[in-house]
Amino acid sequence: MRRFLACIASLAVLAATAAAAAPTSGVAIRHAYPHDPGAFTEGLFYLNGELFESTGIPGQSNIRRVRLSDGVVLQQAQIDPKLFGEGIVNWGSEIVSLTWQDHIGYRWDRRKLVQKKVFHYPGEGWALTQDGKHLIMSDGTPELRVLDPVTFKELRRIRVTDDGQPVKNLNELEWVKGEVLANIWLTTKIARIDPANGHVKGWIDLAALPETHSGNGDAVANGIAYDREHNRLFVTGKYWPHLYEITVTPPQGPLP
Repeated sequence: MRRFLACIASLAVLAATAAAAAPTSGVAIRHAYPHDPGAFTEGLFYLNGELFESTGIPGQSNIRRVRLSDGVVLQQAQIDPKLFGEGIVNWGSEIVSLTWQDHIGYRWDRRKLVQKKVFHYPGEGWALTQDGKHLIMSDGTPELRVLDPVTFKELRRIRVTDDGQPVKNLNELEWVKGEVLANIWLTTKIARIDPANGHVKGWIDLAALPETHSGNGDAVANGIAYDREHNRLFVTGKYWPHLYEITVTPPQGPLP
């Protein structure tokens, strides 16, 4: 009897674990916009009708203002050619940007794209977003850093897990309706993360987008932007010739 009850208990645990696995949704394309196929996209955000993008690769790293309708670069600022540019986020009248392994960040005047300040931080820098109170940073590990937006001081960390397992390679980030969306490097997946506990609430699979089948190992999905005013979600990738406005399809359905 004890063996039978133990078996039942084990099955119950397995069933509960399986039920806890986050569901995966697909995407449908609402609109495809031109995107610079030479851009090694590292960061992306949409604000007040404007699209801002950062690119990587030493000698090619820059921050740019892009016209959504045709992908034309309206304005850009170069990053030190020795450095590998990474993610960006808006804060007040500024853009905050990261570099990959050099522990160097920048603050830029958002309107002029002129560098205002240099700061330093430990570890790698991958991506940034913000929740209105704090900056949130990824560094390729399963942990997101919550930062003071003025001093860049680390306040706490969010350990990201799916079904109890750590999720590594968290890359480009975007805050969407109380969730952190994160590209997972070298995959077609976007994690929908609950910032309160780090649990992955669901996955968005971008495999329906043509560029995910290009065969170019460097041309991975990386770039999420959200238009809060019109409830539009945009995605792109490194060297992608398109930026897509997408809707999320079942099983998860549209973002709440």
